[in-house]
Parts: sequence; structure tokens; C-alpha cells
Amino acid sequence: MFHHSSKLQYEVRVDRPDPVFAKYLQQAIGGIEGEIRVAMQYFFQAMGARGDAKYRDMLMMTATEELSHIEFLGHAVALNLDGAPVSAQEEAAMDPVVHAIMGGANPRHILSSGLSAMPVNANGVPFDMSHVYATGNLAADMMANAVAESGGRVLASRLYNMTDDAGMKDMLSFLIARDTMHQQQWLAVIEELGGWEAALPIPNATPQEHEATEHSYYFLNTSLDEPTPEGRWTRGPSLDGRGTFRVQEKPDPLGQKPDLGKAKPGSGAQSEQIGKE
Repeated sequence: MFHHSSKLQYEVRVDRPDPVFAKYLQQAIGGIEGEIRVAMQYFFQAMGARGDAKYRDMLMMTATEELSHIEFLGHAVALNLDGAPVSAQEEAAMDPVVHAIMGGANPRHILSSGLSAMPVNANGVPFDMSHVYATGNLAADMMANAVAESGGRVLASRLYNMTDDAGMKDMLSFLIARDTMHQQQWLAVIEELGGWEAALPIPNATPQEHEATEHSYYFLNTSLDEPTPEGRWTRGPSLDGRGTFRVQEKPDPLGQKPDLGKAKPGSGAQSEQIGKE
């Protein structure tokens, strides 16, 4: 069960409506870096959470916060569409400079939604849930969440730099701050689980005898003409404390040359491909 307040989580103020910026804001709603994605990701992770109930509660609370972000971003889109022309005559009567700017607006904001937000990205493509990750493994989900919030903060920072509207900058500064908290929040769970050494490799419940450990910690240089890029991943102890990083230069293939043999009669192949029964 969910409860709703009539007030937005954060104030939304648009000093000068900009239908083109409304189109850009759609990415923060329905893009793969957007709020629909993280809201649904945290909801499904919460609904599948097993173990300590506090993690389920945390995920559900943050999922509902992300719904709040969808709500005030949707309001921001609508406010930026105030004054957008809804007819050819109205558009033709506008100032030529404004008319040129309007050329980048999303026509579906007029044709499909009546000057309001939609569950789509900046190109008008609906969010289809294909970027919602909920594995049932707490550590894997926390890493996926930190990555999602990183992408969201990159997007919010880019949107901040694309507008001169003081109201929009204020709203986006709030989103940037919440993305900071959520990044820290998910990584804090990893720390609470014992840090990278305890959490990795994911899943840490997989018995080590199920793993060909001789292949677990070497960096494979597959380039024919470039040296190995030296870094933390090429030497020293692994992050899980179970091995030591090393380099394997241009290794010999371990597998066979793939050969499927002749095609079966009736398979639709050319007669030259088909073997004798």
C-alpha cells in the first residue's frame, strides 16, 4: 500500500518556459538513466529481497522516493511547455527567434499528451523495462544500483549545464544531491556486508570447487600489437583477497576449432552442405 501527498517532494519553478528543454527533461523521466528505471529497479529488488528485512525496507523507501522524482520532473516538463504553440497559426505568429528554437520541440507533447510529460525518453521512445535489474543477489543488486545512480547523476549534471533557467538549475541541483546520497547508500550496503573482500566474487556463496580458479585472476592481453596496459588489475592481490592479479600475454587458445560437420537432410541447406545419412 502506498500513500501520496498532494505536495511535490521538491519545489519546481520554471522562470522561462522552454519546450525544447522539456524534450531534454524527458530523458530524466523515461530514459535508461531516468527515474522510471530506478524506481522500478528498486521496487522489484525489494519485492524479491530475502534475508535481513531492513534491506527490503530501504529499497522500498528509495523506490517510492524515485516515484516522487518522476512526479516533479513531470511537472517541470509541463511547466516548460506553457506557451508552446498548439496550432500552425499560433506558431507562425511567434517571434522568429522563438520560432526557430521551437523547431527542436517534441511534437508528441502537443499531439499525444496535451502539453504534459510522457513515459518516454528524449527521442520519444517509451521506457520498456529492459534496463531493470533485480537479480535476487543483494551484492549484485547494490552494484547495479550504484551504476544506475552514477548514470543518473551524469544525466542531471548535463541537463544542469544545458539550461540557464534558475528554477530548473535549482531543481536539478536537488536531483544531483539525491543521486550522490543514493550512490553512497548502495555502496554503504556493500561495506556493511563486509566490504569488497567479503562480497566478491558475486555470488560469494558459490563453492570454490565449482570454479576453475587457475583462470580467475589473470588479465588477458588479446592485442597483437599493443603492450599490456599496466594497472591495479595486472598485479598485486585481488580485491576479494583470494588470489593475485597477473598478466597472460597472447595465450594459446584452449579450445578446439569449431566444426559442425555436414548439414542434416531436410534442413534447408544447399545440397553441397548436406552429408550422407
